[in-house]
Amino acid sequence: MVPSMPCHVIMRVKNEVRQMKKRIPLGLQSYDKLKTGNYYVVDKSLMIQDFLLRGNEVTLITRPRRFGKTLNMSMMASFFDITKDSRELFKDTAIMKSEHASAMNQYPTVFLSFANAKGDKMTVIQEIREQLLSEYDRFAYAFAQMDESDQHRYRKIKEELLSDHAQMSYYFIASLSFLMARLEKHHGRKVMVFIDEYDTPFIEAHVNGFYDEVRSGLSSLLHNALKASTSLQHAMLTGIQRVAKENIFSDLNNLVVCTVKDREYAQYFGFTEEETKTMLEYYGLELNEEVKAMYNGYRFGDEEIYNPWSVLNYASRRALEPYWVNTSSNKMIRKAMEGRDLTFARGYEKLIETGRLETLVRMETSFFEVSSTDSLWGLFVNAGYLTIERVISHLDGLYVLRIPDQEVQREFQELTACYLNVEDTQLGKLFIALKWNRKEEFIDNYRDMLLTLPSYHDLKDENSYHVLFLGMCAWLSNEYDIISNREEGKGRCDIILKAKKEGLASYVLEFKYLKEADAERLEESAKEAVLQIKEKHYDAELPGRAILIGLAHAGKEVWIEWQERS
Repeated sequence: MVPSMPCHVIMRVKNEVRQMKKRIPLGLQSYDKLKTGNYYVVDKSLMIQDFLLRGNEVTLITRPRRFGKTLNMSMMASFFDITKDSRELFKDTAIMKSEHASAMNQYPTVFLSFANAKGDKMTVIQEIREQLLSEYDRFAYAFAQMDESDQHRYRKIKEELLSDHAQMSYYFIASLSFLMARLEKHHGRKVMVFIDEYDTPFIEAHVNGFYDEVRSGLSSLLHNALKASTSLQHAMLTGIQRVAKENIFSDLNNLVVCTVKDREYAQYFGFTEEETKTMLEYYGLELNEEVKAMYNGYRFGDEEIYNPWSVLNYASRRALEPYWVNTSSNKMIRKAMEGRDLTFARGYEKLIETGRLETLVRMETSFFEVSSTDSLWGLFVNAGYLTIERVISHLDGLYVLRIPDQEVQREFQELTACYLNVEDTQLGKLFIALKWNRKEEFIDNYRDMLLTLPSYHDLKDENSYHVLFLGMCAWLSNEYDIISNREEGKGRCDIILKAKKEGLASYVLEFKYLKEADAERLEESAKEAVLQIKEKHYDAELPGRAILIGLAHAGKEVWIEWQERS
């Protein structure tokens, strides 16, 4: 008989085996480091072929945060950069099997990332200066021999890039296009330009209240390089959304904007199902239905896409948890929701209720330029909070949107707290109590909610409370089907929470509203609500355990009748 190994030895062996695997590239943004550091690589190099075949002068790709934009841009820059020898980096990639392999290291290449241009005005401007200064230092050789005029401009630009003031001078605006002109003159080749997260400074400026102070300078910097410069070969920019109204892209004859609804480059941002399956199997994990429900659900063009950041974290930590964390896009959505109109409110409540929404969507411009409901839905899509399930009419901009997966649903919980102007922890306590049938905790938390949440003006009729509760139900949508105002039994019930999993109770909720003068009848009214549920058989299609709840309101006073179905 072979003796069994102690548990600590088994764990050590398992860890040693795991350590032999390639490292997981969590948060890695440098393609060079990815390829030289023994990391697991998902080959996206055919994006280079697509880029060359399309031949567009300027390409803008909008994608949500954490979908591989920076790494892909780093890959593009490494491939084209004339100052590098990239043969080792690309020797085992698909691009080297194509006819476009000959383009490797053939172009002077400028690579800027505005991803860290966040914070106050000074910090944003200084980060852009640092990015430009780094490229000036990297290409110092291109400024060795200049005539007097160019020498003067070079000195002024360097002084500007080394300064620490909050203004964007003429020489700041001219810095990128001047660098491109010098590189073309030195190499005799036009220049490739890659700018990652180009819209981050615009978003930060909008969210933090200094948009009007910097938009003109930022726009002119980019416009001079992408439109006015004769030294440009091709440019690619990435971001969350298109800044359309400014003069960045005006009069460009060959601009292509690729949003999440477009087929171009769809498979290169995020992981396809096959890429996800292959990677998880490599690390001893299975792409099962639970993983799919948590991280799958995006559609880019015709491609089904997984969130790569979350999948990589799952492979690393081996825990099925949400990993998609808050960033500036979340802040911008929250700020945008503060000024919502009635049309958006109705749409949002429908979305929370059903997980889907048929609506007009505008993705071609940023919300802070056109503050309409359809551009707000466009921000939700571009930022990854919603995805396009079905196209009704491209011409009219009419789509069916849905929440992509369970991970994003968790983000909607926080957004709904913002929507209702309440702490998300407060909502969490309320619905944990409901989920686990804690009657007294639910009643106490609901009463506290009414005292702290809405104004008397908002609570004007029965529907007010119904809508309020429905908005809160975002907390339960992973475990429950939310049914609102649907024919059940012999009538139309207010809200049904139908359990998706065994072991959870289902709920039927009926709301009543009384004038404050009739507040002494709250208990009676709540019991009548439960009786109505029973008499009209609202619970008829609910299997298993069901709890019937009547909620009678008068202003901020409430009586809750809680009965378990016999």
